[in-house]
Amino acid sequence: MLVETFAFALVGLVVGATALLSLPAYFPSGWGLTMGTALVSALLAGAIAHFTLDGEYPAACIAVSAVTSALITSVLARPDLAAGRQPARRHRPHRAGSHRRHRPA
Repeated sequence: MLVETFAFALVGLVVGATALLSLPAYFPSGWGLTMGTALVSALLAGAIAHFTLDGEYPAACIAVSAVTSALITSVLARPDLAAGRQPARRHRPHRAGSHRRHRPA
């Protein structure tokens, strides 16, 4: 399990570094949060996969660790804040006088 733990940590660091180096504008939260999220998610997913699969398939455990780490790290991505993009509007702008007034019966 010790060798697999180092493999899970390495996978997490590679996933975090790949995310930051390939799309730096998408991760405004910084290196620490992104690398930490990738590392911790890879370690936890790898440990869960190891105990679930009874340690018989280390390659599958590492693959599960990589995929889970990538998915959880992608939650931090903010493409709407990337350079050159306008933030998406989530609500229609309020127009004066367009609201409905309650009329008493």
